[in-house]
Amino acid sequence: MTMFPSSGMGAAPQQATNQVAQNGSTTLPRSHHQRTGRPPAAPKSYDYLLKVLLVGDSDVGKQEILQDLEDGSADSPFCSGSAYKTTTILLDGKRVKLQLWDTSGQGRFCTIIRSYSRGAQGILLVYDITNKWSFDSIDRWLEEVEQHAPGVPKVLVGNRLHLAFKRQVQERDAELYAAKNHMAFFEVSPLCDFNIRESFCELSRMALHRNGMERLWRSNKVLSLQELCCRAIVARTCVYGLERLPLPTALKSHLKSYAISSAPSRRRARPTPHHTRLNCTGRNSCCIS
Repeated sequence: MTMFPSSGMGAAPQQATNQVAQNGSTTLPRSHHQRTGRPPAAPKSYDYLLKVLLVGDSDVGKQEILQDLEDGSADSPFCSGSAYKTTTILLDGKRVKLQLWDTSGQGRFCTIIRSYSRGAQGILLVYDITNKWSFDSIDRWLEEVEQHAPGVPKVLVGNRLHLAFKRQVQERDAELYAAKNHMAFFEVSPLCDFNIRESFCELSRMALHRNGMERLWRSNKVLSLQELCCRAIVARTCVYGLERLPLPTALKSHLKSYAISSAPSRRRARPTPHHTRLNCTGRNSCCIS
């Protein structure tokens, strides 16, 4: 049997004990922020972060789509002179933060997608329903997207539905085009706040599903308090009624996103008939049960 000398392994603990006894105090190990001089990092305000590109001709109204979304904007640390906007949606009880990159004013085709597509997890292809040329250009945008960001989920968006009386692109033609190219399709109106968040919710769901992240929370049967509250409110209030609740704007926005994303059938919102959808005073007033 090998015996350790008293000056070896056993000596250090004994020496430390004697030192504590002599000094009368114990020096505790310092925390990370005490050692580095930096405060601890704040907890993230989201569960998932997705980079989304808005692609289309420069006059189709991409900025109109982004202007009413909340959170803020930031300059890109990677592309000089570029900026993106951020917004957070509530999807199945999880907070999904979107970095929305608008390519407006950056030229036309290949250089844009090549510069912006790195790390993109979703793409919104936008055209103007009153401009047939912008719809015809989607072919070329789609070709560039497939070359530089193959397999990334895509949603086709027909903008400016409130100008349907000037329509040059028929809804049925756009639906067939989207189905042919394996894309979801929405017609939206920023002026009426119609289908904007719905399109982002659908794109986020597709992106999370493609990256295998959706299953991370779907298998969890324990609902958060936030989700339980959202479920209780949404079950008894229509989407239009949510706007009238005495709640902060950010919370009402989360409730609307939850109502849209948790619809049992997951069918996309459909535009109202022609004679009613030109009235922009009301919002999407369908009830979610």
